[in-house]
Amino acid sequence: MREYLDYKGISKYKFCNDLGFSNKFLDNSSNMGTDKACKILHYYPEINSEWLLTGNGPMIKEDNTSVMIMKNDRKTADAIHVNQEIPLYDLEAVAGLRELFNSGEPQRVLDTIKIPNLPKCDGAISVTGDSMYPLLKSGDIVLYKETEFENIFFGEMYLLSVKLNDWEEYITVKYVQKSDQGSEYVKLVSQNSHHQPKDIHISKISALALIKASIRINTMM
Repeated sequence: MREYLDYKGISKYKFCNDLGFSNKFLDNSSNMGTDKACKILHYYPEINSEWLLTGNGPMIKEDNTSVMIMKNDRKTADAIHVNQEIPLYDLEAVAGLRELFNSGEPQRVLDTIKIPNLPKCDGAISVTGDSMYPLLKSGDIVLYKETEFENIFFGEMYLLSVKLNDWEEYITVKYVQKSDQGSEYVKLVSQNSHHQPKDIHISKISALALIKASIRINTMM
């Protein structure tokens, strides 16, 4: 971390003060935890996460890609996996989210994503729409872990498929909260205040996955 601060001309005091770290943090920054790493990557998005966590690779990302592990107000804790390859799926090539979860066929895989020290993820897809803006914007990639409704943690962010009728479904990313209409309903809440919360019956949810991390490409060089 000292190498980056010297490269950018940032004083140790300013770095620690801006991020709320103790002045002794830089003396042992090689053993930083995931929480501190996430905070650094959020504050300095040009830093290559692999370089920060392992010392390998270039210090500055070539395409300025931001990786954010979803930790704000999380109700659950995740085991960290040092190395894993996460398939990036083409959601448009399948009939729906449930089919994607059930099949996971190789032909649906556009590429694989490899980021060190992430929670266990089952897959990744690109998101569309602005309902979770500014936390997520159209084109961002979300990494998810499949789950069932009985294992839900209210208040967390989920990728879910909602049945509109026998032929159509609505795939979205929302916060899932308890509904005032009773235990058979849930409230879907957006980050964007222009989108109103919506209560739906749990029978309408055909697929569900907990969002573990997101990736945003800030510039294309």
